Amino acid sequence: MGIYAIKMPDIGEGIAEVELVEWRIQPGDAVQEDQIVADVMTDKATVEIPSPVSGTVLELGGKPGELMAVGAELVRIEVAGEGNVKAGAPAARAAAAAPVRETATDAGAHAAPTVAASKVDQPPRSPVPNVRPAVEGTIQPSPPKATPVPQRAPGDKPIASPAVRRRAWELGIELQFVHGSGPAGRIEHADLDVYLASRGQPLPVGGGARLREKHGEQQVPVIGLRRKIAQKMQEAKRRIPHFSYVEEIDVTELEALRAKLNARHGTTRGKLTVLPFIARAVVLAVAEFPQMNARFDDDAGVVTRHEAVHLGVAAQTDAGLLVPVLRHAEAMDVWACAKEIARLAEAARSGKAGRDELAGSTITISSLGPLGGIVTTPVINHPEVAIIGVNRIVERPVFQGDAVVRRSLMNLSSSFDHRVVDGMDAAQFVQAIRALLESPALLFVE
Repeated sequence: MGIYAIKMPDIGEGIAEVELVEWRIQPGDAVQEDQIVADVMTDKATVEIPSPVSGTVLELGGKPGELMAVGAELVRIEVAGEGNVKAGAPAARAAAAAPVRETATDAGAHAAPTVAASKVDQPPRSPVPNVRPAVEGTIQPSPPKATPVPQRAPGDKPIASPAVRRRAWELGIELQFVHGSGPAGRIEHADLDVYLASRGQPLPVGGGARLREKHGEQQVPVIGLRRKIAQKMQEAKRRIPHFSYVEEIDVTELEALRAKLNARHGTTRGKLTVLPFIARAVVLAVAEFPQMNARFDDDAGVVTRHEAVHLGVAAQTDAGLLVPVLRHAEAMDVWACAKEIARLAEAARSGKAGRDELAGSTITISSLGPLGGIVTTPVINHPEVAIIGVNRIVERPVFQGDAVVRRSLMNLSSSFDHRVVDGMDAAQFVQAIRALLESPALLFVE
């Protein structure tokens, strides 16, 4: 028997250290060749580290939330045959790395390993990392044993978010036996708490278990993508003096045009949402106000204005907020914009967005869709100088002359970097967007 040490691979692009996000294995586990052993993160990409050998896990090299240097020992595995570590050599933990947060919890206890290594028939290969979306979770204690009571008919698939499914997996709960209190029987985190408290038995009539006092706490380490988002938001608010400007837009004509275009071309060109029209309006407006399509290097004191419009489109994913980039939006019509926005959003949500698709934007649009509220104060995507926030569309009575008519209205809540954008310029920029959206035919005029 021998010991094989998997070291943190060189992920490239000059990266010297990465954050350990999650362990997929624990000491004593048997692992197979190519099995994923850990997730690590650099910038906004999470990388899966596979094992190049089969064997039994002896020791883990760090805790979730730690920064580990490239080349540091990630995990030791007992293998059949000769390994790559001399007998008696001490484990090399990530000495150059320090925990990101003092409250970060270990992924599991270092239990005594069992010897159950499978035979390795060929020399081990270097682990090849695979990029995937970041996933956060908290390890919880195992639930008390109970005789579960089925909550749905055989074959009915439980409805739950990825975060709920992950927590259920960590708790050892089969969702088939959990009552869902959400819409259409969707299982929520609270339903998992009730399942644990009731040991899987039916709730009393009247939902008495839901009226009990609760005293539990849950510590959630801010690591991985969530930590990157927190750092970026903090940096943006610390360095950029924001000011916001809100304007009401009458999108009645735009909505009528969108409905006609979808009726005529929806089956062949794809359905249009309001977002591609806003993207096109922003492209046309920055041609008149180039100071908005810029990036500010405040360390060097240089504002770089861009002719190309690389439009960031903020997208909410299960892992957190990502901003995929619509490159050269100035060269796209509304259908091309719609298609690319849909592709990027899906890539971000599925974790397939590449590094080049998540960086390099020059101005950003942020939209919460139907949940967009009346007014928002979006945070500028540093080092950009402007962000356009899209609020929801509502119908309200409006005076037109002496008549009261029903109109579709929407607010644009935008933020600007007051160091390089004056209030008057910001107002005129938003008014230019408003004029285009309220007379949507102008969006199709060169």
